[in-house]
Order: sequence, then structure tokens, then C-alpha cells
Amino acid sequence: MAKQTALYAKHLEANGKIVDFGGWDMPVNYGSQIQEHQAVRQHAGMFDVSHMTIVDVAGVDAKAYLQKLLANDVDKLKETGKALYSGMLNANGGVIDDLIVYKMDGWYRTVVNCSTREKDLEWMAAQSKGFDVSLTERPELAMVAVQGPKAIELVKQVKPEAADLISGLKIFQGLPKANWFFARTGYTGEDGLEIMVPDTEVAAFWQQLLDAGVAPAGLGARDTLRLEAGMNLYGNDMDENVSPLQAGMGWTIAWEPAERNFIGRAALEAEKAAGVAMKQVGLVMETRGVMRAHQKVVVEGVGDGEITSGTFSPSLDYSIAIARVPAATGDSCMVDVRGKLVPVRVVKLPFVRNGQKQF
Repeated sequence: MAKQTALYAKHLEANGKIVDFGGWDMPVNYGSQIQEHQAVRQHAGMFDVSHMTIVDVAGVDAKAYLQKLLANDVDKLKETGKALYSGMLNANGGVIDDLIVYKMDGWYRTVVNCSTREKDLEWMAAQSKGFDVSLTERPELAMVAVQGPKAIELVKQVKPEAADLISGLKIFQGLPKANWFFARTGYTGEDGLEIMVPDTEVAAFWQQLLDAGVAPAGLGARDTLRLEAGMNLYGNDMDENVSPLQAGMGWTIAWEPAERNFIGRAALEAEKAAGVAMKQVGLVMETRGVMRAHQKVVVEGVGDGEITSGTFSPSLDYSIAIARVPAATGDSCMVDVRGKLVPVRVVKLPFVRNGQKQF
């Protein structure tokens, strides 16, 4: 039996097409994935992300524990609510998961992926040995992402009591208001909020957002939006066998201070010293056709790579992809589409940010 979020009835009410996603019944769309995508780029859309796992980390060793657990350094977080994106790596430098961690008053809040929940929780618990920390999962909190140029304005309209707090949020910061939590983060390349709400109150909040003109959006639009924004999807663009250095996540590794011995550090240092063999790039196919995950990328005279995520971009009106290719790849290559080699451009990610083409 798949699990259902506290918004499941709302998805059915809106004619959401339900699919299994990481063991959860989730809407892939509510009729038109393209319209949902454009609503987020041009106005405001909302996603049920209650399937994500919230884990609070507390105790006197909370910071020291996270400095070992994560490749990025939580010591960078100086003000309350400030957030950090990081990989959680295994000893070989592979990515167990990618997550967001918020610095709270004397404790930390982490948000991890739903498809990796069990292994994440097991790993986090196993690594806590020897540290005075407690890990508390928060299943009673639902989560709604409201994204788009009008997102923040509309949430303030619906939640006037939180308007001042929301107005003061910096990008990549989250703060509590009573038992709600408002974070200026997201997975679409647009400004917006990810809001943690007690699951008993989330259906009413969703309805208020609907009434204010925020369009419900499903997993389909979430995928095209994040791909345009050049954001990785766990299990596609990186996993336990892929190092962050090959998955475009080098910027999330805090090498300094040199004495901070995070899990996976030795393996990453060895890989860096040997020369990283593969790199992550964006691909653009301006001819007809759609690039898809697992298609082969051929770089003449250099070697082969693979598409990790590919789709049709509603914002650009042609196909885009994220690919892992040999480090020496230049500005063009070819993709094997059903046995035919199609020339494509290699570009720097992201493709789209705040509704604007970036290459």
C-alpha cells in the first residue's frame, strides 16, 4: 500500500492523476503539465511536497555531528534560519542523498528525499554513535511549495499574520511562526516558499491558496521546472555510485577547514588528485526530438557519456538534458536517439532562471 499525504483528498478533488512516487500516491498532473509549468514560471503554482522527510537534529554535539555527516560545512550558517544545501556521502564519496539543513536556535532542521527515507534515517542514526545528539523525524508536518514570481505576495495575502516574517526572509532562509515554518527555498528556479504546516491545517491552507489563484502543480511540472533550473534529481543525476565532483555538486563541498574530516573526504581528495574523469553539463537539442535519461552521449575523439535527465522544455520550446560526459568535452557532442546520432549543443547549467534563458 502506497502512503498518502494529508492533501490526498485535495488532489482527487482537483482531478489529479495519481501515480506511485517513492512509495507515495502523488499527483503527476491535474490535466495539463505544460499549463502547470507555465503557471509557476509566469504567476504562481503550488506543489504538495509532504512526502519529503523532515528530521530535526538536536543536542550538544549537533553541529559536530553534522560537520562529520555532510560534505558542506554547517559552521558557515551564522544566522538563525539560514540554510545550506549539501550532499550526504558514503565512505567512497558517493551521494547517499542531497538535503537542505537549516540552523535553528541551538538545533538544526534537515529535509531529505522521500525515496531515500529509510536508508537516510538508518545512515544518520548509525553515524550519530559517539555524539550526544537526538534525531527526531517530524511526520506530523505537511509541506507545501509555492513557487513563481507572485508566490510570496500570494502567501502573504493568505497568511497575513506571517507577512512580516515572510517579507524579512533572505533567500535560503527559513523561520518558524507558531507551529508553521516558512522557508525561502524551492526546486523550480523561481522565487517562492516551502512551508511546513501541521497536517491537520494543510488542507485548509491549500484551499486558501487555490482561492487566491495559485495553480496546483504535479510531479510532471516539478520535473520540467527543476530540469530547466539545472537542479539534480536524486537517483537520476547522482546516487551512491556517483561522486559530487562528477554530478555538478563540487560547489557543495567545503574543503576548508582542512582538518574537518567529513565522511567521504579521503575518497574525494583522491579523485581530485587523480583528475576527475567526468563532468556534468547541459545539452540543448534545437532540432526535433526529445532527449531522455540513459541515452548515450558521443563526444568524437574524446569518449562517451550518458544523459541523466532529459525532457522537452516548455519555457524554451525544445529538448534539454543534464548529462555526465568526459571532462574534455567541448561545446558540442552527439546524442544517440533511437540509433541515430543527433548533434547537440553543450551549455553551462542552468537553462532557465527566474523565467529567463541563461545561455
